[in-house]
Amino acid sequence: MGRAGFSTMESGQLLLLGALLLSLSVGEQEGENLSGLSENPDRAIFAVRENGTTCLMVEFAVKLVVPYDVLALNRIDLITEQASFTLPRGAQIDGKCGRTESEIHISWKNNAYTLRIFFSKELRAKGAEVWKISKVQLVYDTSESTHFINAYNPGKRTASTHRLSALVTPAGHSYVCAAQQTLTLISSDHQKGVTVHMYDIQIQPFDMAADFVFSEPYKCITDQRERLEETLPLILGFILALIIIITLTVYHFHLKLSASNTPPQLPRDRSMYKNM
Repeated sequence: MGRAGFSTMESGQLLLLGALLLSLSVGEQEGENLSGLSENPDRAIFAVRENGTTCLMVEFAVKLVVPYDVLALNRIDLITEQASFTLPRGAQIDGKCGRTESEIHISWKNNAYTLRIFFSKELRAKGAEVWKISKVQLVYDTSESTHFINAYNPGKRTASTHRLSALVTPAGHSYVCAAQQTLTLISSDHQKGVTVHMYDIQIQPFDMAADFVFSEPYKCITDQRERLEETLPLILGFILALIIIITLTVYHFHLKLSASNTPPQLPRDRSMYKNM
């Protein structure tokens, strides 16, 4: 009599083969903290690697400002305080890399805080391909008393952006910006606005040039404008000096030319010549 189905051993082998194929298709991904390589004590360096190769890397300094409620002195009313803290360099890293979607998760203080940044790649007008930050999310715990002092109704909160399109960069480039970039997240805590300040940034979520190596930088508009404002006075000063030099040179040659074309003039009183 023939068998109606697979044996237990064969089923197990098929499941193992399927898991192996799935792992090969997804790829092994891990996060690495490289902040010790940064000379700036405020700047963190985090990378996500797939199959031993960097697929996403961020270098930046981040400051977070988070409002929260505390009881007033009358023990009835609520007042809003602000917790202000920076992203620590010793955070734990996790993330995912994909062809059009990538993300990085940065956690610290035993997962009391988790900052998630989501990236996407898309086609724009005339077939131009760009990547951008499509979403930022902060999970924080107001029962963590280091920053949230005497918080009312402490617990986990989540703050997220909505319809975000930030740091838009041509595909194949890294985004570079020394100037501060500010994002506002809306919290589940009574719709409070959480502020994320990022500065001294270099980010690339797709198409890394090599392992731990950024591709050609794309400078933010703010940096380009500030550089222009710094160099414009020098350029204008050089142009003004050049105009003055040219004007003086032309005037000098004009005087010499006028002198050479003017015939010598005899004295009007010629009596001295008659007595000779």
